[in-house]
Amino acid sequence: MTGGAPLIRLRRVTRIYGVGQARVEALRGIDLRIGQGDFVAVMGPSGSGKSTCMNVLGCLDTASAGTYHFKGVEVGRLTASQRALLRRHYFGFVFQGYNLLNRTSAVENVELPLLYRGLRAGARRAAALEALRAVGLEGRQRHTPSELSGGQQQRVAIARAIVTRPKVLFADEPTGNLDSARSREIMELLTGFNQDLGITVVMVTHEQETAAFAKRTVHFLDGLVQSDTANTAAA
Repeated sequence: MTGGAPLIRLRRVTRIYGVGQARVEALRGIDLRIGQGDFVAVMGPSGSGKSTCMNVLGCLDTASAGTYHFKGVEVGRLTASQRALLRRHYFGFVFQGYNLLNRTSAVENVELPLLYRGLRAGARRAAALEALRAVGLEGRQRHTPSELSGGQQQRVAIARAIVTRPKVLFADEPTGNLDSARSREIMELLTGFNQDLGITVVMVTHEQETAAFAKRTVHFLDGLVQSDTANTAAA
C-alpha cells in the first residue's frame, strides 16, 4: 500500500444476510486499507466474502456494521443518493459478463457514464472515442457487441469504466471469460491505467496468473481477511 492516509479504509466491517436459520455472515469483521494508486487482487474460494467486500467497497451494497471511509468520508453515513453520486464520480466497474447494451455501438456504450453525468453530446463522443483509443479499439467504435470478440467486448467495458477517469476501478473476474492470450492483454491494460494514470485497481479473481499483475494480494476465507501480502514480482 502507498504511504500516507489511505484512500479506502474498512474497520471491523460485517455484512449479514437473512435472519434465524437463514442468517449468513458474509463478512465477519474485516479490516482493510487501500492507498491511492494501489493495485489489489482479492482472492479466495467461493463464499469467502471477496465479492461481498467488493460490493461494499463499490457502494453496490452496504455494511451491516463497522465503518467504511473513502477519502476520509464515512460512507455508511451517506444517503442512497449520495452513495450513487460517489459511484458516478469516483468509481468505475468492470464485470466478467461485460454488461454491454447489445444493440448499442461500442462508442455509445462507453458514453453511458458521461450521459448520466449530464455532459453534452460532443464532449461525450470525444471522451468516449479517446477511451476506445486507449484500449486499442480505434476503428471499432461503431461495432455492436455481437460484432466484437470476447476480448474486444471486455476492452469496451474497460473503456466505459475509465472514460470518467475514476479514482478507483473495481474489476470482478475481468478475465474469467477469456483465453490466456486475451487475459494477458486485458491485465496489461489494467496495469497500464494503474501505473500511467494512477487509477487505483481493486480486482476479484480466482486466477493466480491474473493476481500476479497486482501489487498486493488479499486472501479471504470464511468472511475474514486471511492474508495480505505484497507481490514483489508484479508486472
